[in-house]
This record gives sequence, structure tokens and C-alpha cells, in this order.
Amino acid sequence: MIYWTTANLALRLLYPGWRWSVPTSEKKLFLSFDDGPHETITPFVLEQLAMYNAKASFFCIGKNVRDNIGVYEMILQQGHSIGNHTMHHKNGWKSGDGEYFSDIHEASTYIDSKLFRPPYGKLSRFQGNALKGAGWEVVMWSVLSGDFDTHKNPSECWAIVEKNTRPGSILLFHDSEKAWPRLKELLPKTLAYFSKEGYTFEQLNMNSWGENRG
Repeated sequence: MIYWTTANLALRLLYPGWRWSVPTSEKKLFLSFDDGPHETITPFVLEQLAMYNAKASFFCIGKNVRDNIGVYEMILQQGHSIGNHTMHHKNGWKSGDGEYFSDIHEASTYIDSKLFRPPYGKLSRFQGNALKGAGWEVVMWSVLSGDFDTHKNPSECWAIVEKNTRPGSILLFHDSEKAWPRLKELLPKTLAYFSKEGYTFEQLNMNSWGENRG
């Protein structure tokens, strides 16, 4: 499986309008979770976050919100932010533009947010620009933990996180069954280590990038 574990300079230059990190010199990290909510894994994530008074951002699949509305409401009640991750986990590179935008719109009937993260990180330049023009923020990541990769073990995922995390990093994890064998060890270790290093954990919102949005 080939993928970028970090948002390197080439990616940032290729897609400058997308959000890869948060500009700050303070010890703040932005944990994010894709593909939930899940009936048991997301509550585990919420419990871990609460232990460190940590806030995070959950990029949710619309059909999972529909099927786990109680868990989704827990996310909101505990002060975390949410984002749209399409209704059916659509790949922007393999979907027609109309089909893709329709899937995002369907998800927005369940997810009240203008933050958007493309499944698989795959979004065409046209699709991204159209979303930006409609007032969305396309949120990517600084550090891809690799927790979804069944060929990795938790220690390998932790090595990615520890090596590449900096102030303002957006870290990507998955509250999904596929990621669970690695996430259940990786998330507690991430929270414990960076808390000890003096970091706080913040949620993303439309004002995270400190720009005057008019």
C-alpha cells in the first residue's frame, strides 16, 4: 500500500488552498478521526480524549451518522467538532463531479458542518475549488498515522506520529474497525506522550486558520 504519511512540500504546493496544518507556534495539536461514528470504537475514542481534556474533530460518513445517531450526538455534546466525509465514502478520483457533490450534499443533511475531508484524500482540483467557492474548507492532514494499514503494527504507527508531529499539526486517525487493532494502542500513547510534552489538543473549526473571512 503506497500513501503519503506526511503532507510534504510537494503536496502543499500542488494544493495550496487546502488545509494541511494550523499556523501556530504554540504547543497545540489537532487530532482528527475519519470514517465514524462507530457504535463502540467512537465511544472508546471519546473516553480517551476526556481523560486528557482533549478536543478533536470527527470527519463523519453520513450513513454512519444515520445509523449511529446517538454516538454522533455524544461527539457534539462533549464539545468536539465535526466534518463531512461524504455520505458513502466516495473516492473523488473515481466519481463523476455531479455524483460526488450529490453525495456530499446528502451527507450534509445529517452533518451540519462546512469542514470537508475527502475519503482516501482523493479529490480533483476542480472538485476542491468548487467546494471552496461554495464556502467549504477542505481539510487534509499533516500526519497520517497509518492506523488503517493492516500491514503495520501499533509501534510502526507510533513511530510515524512521534517523528512527524509539530505544533499546529493535524493528525489523522480512524475510528473504524479496520484501524481498531492499531488505534486502541496508538491513541492512548499519543495522548499520554504529547500531554507530557506540554501540548494541548484542540478541535478544528472554520476560524482555525486565523483569517478574516468577511
